[in-house]
Amino acid sequence: MVDDLMVVGQLGQSLDGRIATESGHSKYINGPAGLMHLHRLRALMDAVVIGVGTAIADDPQLTVRRVSGPQPARVIIDPNGRLGADAKVFSEDGVRRVIVIAEGARCAPPPGVETISLPAGDGQLAPVAILAALARCGFRRLLIEGGAVTVSRFVAAGCLDRLHVMVAPIILGGGRAGLILPTIERADQALRVPMHAHQIDDEVLFDCDLSAQRVPIGTAKKST
Repeated sequence: MVDDLMVVGQLGQSLDGRIATESGHSKYINGPAGLMHLHRLRALMDAVVIGVGTAIADDPQLTVRRVSGPQPARVIIDPNGRLGADAKVFSEDGVRRVIVIAEGARCAPPPGVETISLPAGDGQLAPVAILAALARCGFRRLLIEGGAVTVSRFVAAGCLDRLHVMVAPIILGGGRAGLILPTIERADQALRVPMHAHQIDDEVLFDCDLSAQRVPIGTAKKST
């Protein structure tokens, strides 16, 4: 491990690699088994992170409901401060709520919501900078839950230790792709990672180990 963080990405998708239909409908591609696994992951984490697109489209609660366990903090990456104050992720329930915005962006979150301002490049916030800022807030176990663009940016930036892909036994035939990464010319240039597959009822979890490519965040841990 290059530092004291554990960063896990999570995607739920169809057999043909779709996370939603063309119209954006995604409730629910995964069945009860996949959703229960997601809630177990949440309960193990200090914070759950999503992008503003997912927050607006799905208005998720990001709480632990299907299993017993502690509630993680909720973090929204919202460079331009687009998310409305009535979003469910901002609900005041005793859990820390954090919004990550670009420096200079107008943002008026509800009372009690912490704000992190970071430099932006081309309107985007760098995953490395986001993780470093969250680490300074005391978060060590982080779940990058969505959406596909956010998870893909963390994969491309080498910012995940593990990627969980929960595949449901359905075929959408079209729609929005799960991972959107820089193109390659040859198949032998593809990222090949250690992986374990787990059957969970009628769904399959692919647990991918990306730790070998993970970049250090902040100061690396020193051996003693």
